[in-house]
Amino acid sequence: MKTPDPNRRRFIGQAALSTAAFTFLAPEILAGTAPKAYTVQQIIDLILKEGNLKPIPDTVDTIKSGSPDQAVTGIVTTMFATASVIEQAAKLKANFIIAHEPTFYNHRDDPEWVKGNEVVKKKQALLEKHKIAVWRFHDYCHSLKPDAIRYGVVKKAGWTQYYKNETAALTIPAITLGDLVKHLKTKLGIQKLRVIGDLGQSCSKLAIMPGAAGGQRQVSVAVAENPDVLIVGETPEWEGVEYARDGRLLGSRMALIVLGHAVSEEPGMEYFVEWLQPKISGIKVTHLASGDPFQWI
Repeated sequence: MKTPDPNRRRFIGQAALSTAAFTFLAPEILAGTAPKAYTVQQIIDLILKEGNLKPIPDTVDTIKSGSPDQAVTGIVTTMFATASVIEQAAKLKANFIIAHEPTFYNHRDDPEWVKGNEVVKKKQALLEKHKIAVWRFHDYCHSLKPDAIRYGVVKKAGWTQYYKNETAALTIPAITLGDLVKHLKTKLGIQKLRVIGDLGQSCSKLAIMPGAAGGQRQVSVAVAENPDVLIVGETPEWEGVEYARDGRLLGSRMALIVLGHAVSEEPGMEYFVEWLQPKISGIKVTHLASGDPFQWI
């Protein structure tokens, strides 16, 4: 009987291990689905490319914290990158926050907007502590087709079948203003709404303008579309609000619903998770609502 060759036996064992390892890894590698590492800038570039978005001159959509070169471990979308959202993101091991609105309390996110602002300094320190990058996604978000914010509101309200032309106006089956208010509170999860109008009046044509488009734009849409209800996030009370009040006193039937800025645009950032996640493999995208900043007394 021939004596077994120990070197040959060792070779066969090593080959078997190598084959097993390849068999275990091969499906992911051969299918091209192995998780990919992304930097902050690569995620931003991917969003612009997938959204077919052209560069916007003087955009506010810039990195507010962190480095464009840092590797992304997880992504959080939100309305405002509040201190609470930052802490929650850290617990999720997500180091990239995509926020719709400013992080440092002014449109340009200028940390020197008010000198000696301790709140800004503490927030910067919190972001640095957790090594979290923040990118504002405002101008480009509204430039998506459809506008991600408005579409998110329409989707959460259950009105996508009526959203035809990607404008502010859409027509739903007739409903009383009071029932419309209840519907919005339930669907959007808003505790309180401010309303001008007769709660018993019938409504069908809506103009939806989440966020703070400004009184002039809001009144322009109201004049052009002549809706039964103008739904806004917020409006200067001496502009859109007084326009709606005087309008009704002078014969108009248009009602006004004020949702609140944060809660009116949050559904858009929630929807953006659905838009982004399928385009990124290996990185979890999570929505964290920054919530209504007010308590109602």
